[in-house]
Amino acid sequence: MKNPRARHNFVGRTCSITGVGSYVPEKILTNAELEKMVETSDEWITTRTGIKERRLAAANEFTSDLAAKAAARAMEMAGVTADQIDLIIIATLTPDMPFPSTACLVQRKLGAVRAAAFDIEAACSGFIYALEIGQQFILSRTCETVLVVGAEKLSSIVNWKDRNTCVLFGDGAGAAILQHRENSHGLLTAVMGADGNKADLLSMPGGGSACPATAESVANGMHYLRMDGKETFKNAVNAMVSAANEAMRRCEIDITQIKCVIPHQANQRIVDAVGDRLKATPEQLFINLHKYGNTSAASVAIALDEAVASGRLQRGDLILLVVFGAGLTWGAAVIEW
Repeated sequence: MKNPRARHNFVGRTCSITGVGSYVPEKILTNAELEKMVETSDEWITTRTGIKERRLAAANEFTSDLAAKAAARAMEMAGVTADQIDLIIIATLTPDMPFPSTACLVQRKLGAVRAAAFDIEAACSGFIYALEIGQQFILSRTCETVLVVGAEKLSSIVNWKDRNTCVLFGDGAGAAILQHRENSHGLLTAVMGADGNKADLLSMPGGGSACPATAESVANGMHYLRMDGKETFKNAVNAMVSAANEAMRRCEIDITQIKCVIPHQANQRIVDAVGDRLKATPEQLFINLHKYGNTSAASVAIALDEAVASGRLQRGDLILLVVFGAGLTWGAAVIEW
């Protein structure tokens, strides 16, 4: 097998993740508690999704709060202070408000007065999109230190009367510090894709310029998340497998050289199908969806932090992140830890 770093030019600058961190709210909503809220059961949820519980942010706890707490932990691991951060990128589909950006609110909470700040919105694919964007600022020498965060308060847009969606989602945030690190290959490649022709499969119609908030739009449930589960599942598996294979092809490696595969934590059936088609072993897959459900842009970021904290990853190990979300969007990244 050829050198897994073959496609990267290491004579110049590289971009590594030097710190990770995550935060999930204290409140746990179990399947048993959901049984009292909507027509469902622990058995129904578990067999169809693999989810046993999820975390819910408090009423006075917002996406920027979750993001700032995860960011502080990533900064601590990287040994970075707030005044060293050059850029903050927040991936979210549940911003505190339409504007200003959640990134600006996080900047204020961290005291990162030197940092530029902006949000991106690629739904559950947001963290990989943000990693690739952040990497470009490092490689171009525009920035020395970039903070990337995937953060969501999905409980704010879930229809708690819709048993097909309310059982799936949770709140949380995951963060990474990006820097150039000597003698490290870091982010080897990132694959990103989208198909706007299937935008209606997973969406929240209300709240934008196409459907501004009115009494009628609220009464019609336009400000809640909507999903065609069957079509989303089919598209998710195909897109994630294709993106993962393309990312490994670019690095001239195969699945046997990957130490840890971290898929979007959406649904156990999707994870199983993706793992089977990639020929990944159960030992390679990192799964925490049973604890948190689908946290959208925060999903793989939280899982990456937990994989690191568990001691599962050592310096030099190859990691495969693979995601899928509304848009439709998808992506995969190969990282040398």
